[in-house]
Amino acid sequence: MKIADTIRHIVTDYVENNHLQSLVLGISGGIDSALCAALLQPVCQNLQIPLTGRSITIETNKSEEIQRSIEVGNAFCSDFEHIDITHTFLENKKIMIQCDNSHLTKLRQGNMKARMRMMVLYDLAQLYKGIVISTDNYTEYLTGFWTLHGDVGDYAPIMNLWKTEVYALSNCLLKECNEKKYNALQKCIYATPVDGLGISSCDCEQLGVDNYFEADNIFADYFSGNQSLETHPLIQRYLH
Repeated sequence: MKIADTIRHIVTDYVENNHLQSLVLGISGGIDSALCAALLQPVCQNLQIPLTGRSITIETNKSEEIQRSIEVGNAFCSDFEHIDITHTFLENKKIMIQCDNSHLTKLRQGNMKARMRMMVLYDLAQLYKGIVISTDNYTEYLTGFWTLHGDVGDYAPIMNLWKTEVYALSNCLLKECNEKKYNALQKCIYATPVDGLGISSCDCEQLGVDNYFEADNIFADYFSGNQSLETHPLIQRYLH
């Protein structure tokens, strides 16, 4: 648990040094935001500030994904709500079509969704005098698997963790969870990772790998000097 203790200590210092009064977290139903919630809940509790969580869903979010996000929010956050902004997205989509008659690709629509969610979170951070927590990890950073002004927040507590380390740390944190927290976090550990934007059926489909363990191993081998991996879709994504 040394990694968890270190992250919590660093976050505590950051909050105190910057006189923050809240932490705001978007909860997707995926492992990254669930881990952030589990890491930050005791920090906020000790500092006596709210961990404000929001599950912000749009048309492409699956029911099981939404349910997981609600369970995580209710288990770890002191202030939590589920919000559906599908109607707002569809209205914005009409505007985008008027501005550009070309086909609105899944990627363009996904970027719009991510930025709409971040608008809600940053408004809450302004309201409660806090910051927005980024849920990106190192594997996602290397692949550009994030949206500028979308899912990139003010402070990223798990940015230095490989995706495999995200899973490992999440499993470790199960030991400190009560039944409600345990069930919520465990469901996210076993869930198929998706971007929540409707771009593909799972993360690995976009990255050209079978799972994140394969992705991290490919990066590790490549950074160790295995240049034969340079043509792999994952490395090409990293290089370009």
